[in-house]
Amino acid sequence: MPVNSDMASAPGIPSDPGAAPRGLPGSGPGKPALVKSALSTGARLLGIAPFSVYVILGLLVPSLAIGIGAFENADNGSFTLSNIDIAVHGIYLNGFETSIKLSVLAAVIPGFIGFLIAYAIHTAKNGPGAVLRRVAITAAGVFANFGGVPLAFLFIASLGTTGIVTGWLNDLGINIYAGTFSLFTLTGVLLAYMYFQIPLMVLVILPALEGLRPAWREAASNLGASSWHYWRYIGCPVLFPPFLGCVLLLFGSSFSAYATADAMTAGALPLTSIQIGSFLNGNVIAGQQNVGKALGLGMVAVIAVVMIVYTMLQRRAAKWLR
Repeated sequence: MPVNSDMASAPGIPSDPGAAPRGLPGSGPGKPALVKSALSTGARLLGIAPFSVYVILGLLVPSLAIGIGAFENADNGSFTLSNIDIAVHGIYLNGFETSIKLSVLAAVIPGFIGFLIAYAIHTAKNGPGAVLRRVAITAAGVFANFGGVPLAFLFIASLGTTGIVTGWLNDLGINIYAGTFSLFTLTGVLLAYMYFQIPLMVLVILPALEGLRPAWREAASNLGASSWHYWRYIGCPVLFPPFLGCVLLLFGSSFSAYATADAMTAGALPLTSIQIGSFLNGNVIAGQQNVGKALGLGMVAVIAVVMIVYTMLQRRAAKWLR
């Protein structure tokens, strides 16, 4: 039977009855595209594989171990709530209270000081101030990562009872230890934490300050707004979510800090991180080996709440700072 020439030349209908229709799935030209897409997806997955392994081994597995151990009887491995009960009473409850108090102070005070310093750096963009701006940002990056035992030694050597600065002040007739101040108490640890918390605040709040567009201030000025009105109705509402998010970040940083406080106070300050370190060193009561894991679970819960609120604030701030 003869084939109609119009039908033979129609798109998608081959002239050879045994050939595959052109442009349909499974035809030759589609296979290279599928292979290329698969290779591209595989390359992307391979790129994030190291980070995924790091997150699994460094975060998920330890968190899972802590979560299981917090509800496990150390003697027979059965389920129990006694570890949680011990962790939220007595000296361990006092440890959480002291840790939260220290973290709040070490977040709010450096938060405001760091914001003012960051704003001064933000405004110094031209002339001699530009050089000072680069130096200040570089110094903040160095100081923000200086902590632990070296920082504790620095403060003990400077402001300890026989420290260099303490001796200079004594020569001037100023005895800082005449009152209630002591470097080896909560006040002293707070002073040490401010050394790295203020530079950290400078680094994390600077991008938010850079997001304030000059056009906003010019528009407000053209409409007759004063500097007070600009900050009251534009600057502060835009900066408040990122500022609060940065303060929460400082809270998490100080809440999880361990080495500086432990080295300065020899473990005498009742902080949860120091108490967990005591468990890791083997200073446990028989049958309470997993109380340290319950304390760790409590710290994870606090940090998780802080990070959730921080993420929400960052998403809200992103609308204005894109």
